[in-house]
Amino acid sequence: MAALFTKFHAFFLFILLLSFALQVVSGEDSQCVTDSTHGCHDKSKALKLNLIAIAAILIFSMIGVCLPLFTQSFPALNPDSKAFSIIKAFASGVILATGYMHVLPDSFACLQSDCLPRHPWKKFPFSTFVAMVSALLTLMLDSLAMSYHTAKPKARADFGSSSDLKKAAATTELHTTAGNGELVHNDSHTKLLRHRVVAQVLEVGIVVHSVVIGLSLGASHNPCMIRPLVIAMCFHQLFEGMGLGGCILQADYKLKMNMIMVFFFSITTPFGIALGLCLSNIYSENSPIALIVVGVLDAASAGILNYMALVNLLAVDFMGSKLQQNVTLQMLAFLAVLLGAGGMSLLAKWA
Repeated sequence: MAALFTKFHAFFLFILLLSFALQVVSGEDSQCVTDSTHGCHDKSKALKLNLIAIAAILIFSMIGVCLPLFTQSFPALNPDSKAFSIIKAFASGVILATGYMHVLPDSFACLQSDCLPRHPWKKFPFSTFVAMVSALLTLMLDSLAMSYHTAKPKARADFGSSSDLKKAAATTELHTTAGNGELVHNDSHTKLLRHRVVAQVLEVGIVVHSVVIGLSLGASHNPCMIRPLVIAMCFHQLFEGMGLGGCILQADYKLKMNMIMVFFFSITTPFGIALGLCLSNIYSENSPIALIVVGVLDAASAGILNYMALVNLLAVDFMGSKLQQNVTLQMLAFLAVLLGAGGMSLLAKWA
């Protein structure tokens, strides 16, 4: 399964690169010019800031996504603890706000741009439509993945094969009923499989918008825009990484799979910046194809993030027995969600 996941990421990055290649081809023919860089256009200074951004965002991304993984050394912060529930609620709020306050507005800005023809782009709400379809497709993928791994014993055994999954499989009670031979599975095994599907689908949504925002940052020659955006992006990646890291921790992969997921999360934004730097002389963010590609990708990413945050993170935790049986913990978790969503919403002023 780890190999399949790696191949999927490689294919997905190929599609993104192909999309950006189309943007570059269309950039030279762009007839839409804006004055957004007027008075603050310094290519050499922008290059220095972007190189700093690559290093800083990479470090903050790695710290954010690795921080929850290191909590395994502290019993008070294990996935079954109250403290972990509060931290996860905060991170879930961050992911929710990322979709609603950062990614979806960017899609609106692209697909409602004056550089696109009025028909059909201003006659139909494409951003929300794509986000809705993306959320429904995520639901379908989510459901089919769980059905596959629940129905196939061999797939369950191969799905990451960490020590805890083997333990869960070993403790799974399989009872054959006299009537229809139906299998009854232990809940712990199903939960672990569920956490793994959630972690992988969530990372896909994060990877999309990380590459897109990195490309825009790297292609910019405007130091006045880059400077505050780098600071905001560092905090953005830190908190978002904590949310993903918490999901990876609950998925309980082996070290190799953990490293693969940490690597893809940490490298995507710096990769996008580096790609933007390489294409900065020919890439036009205001070309029609560039606006459409980025707008659609952002909307799709927003749909994935919003679905994952509401359905697979917040709803699962708040409707689960742990919070339902402890009103005080439930209120603290609500407060953590509001703090996470509020803080990330505040960052939307700059990023």
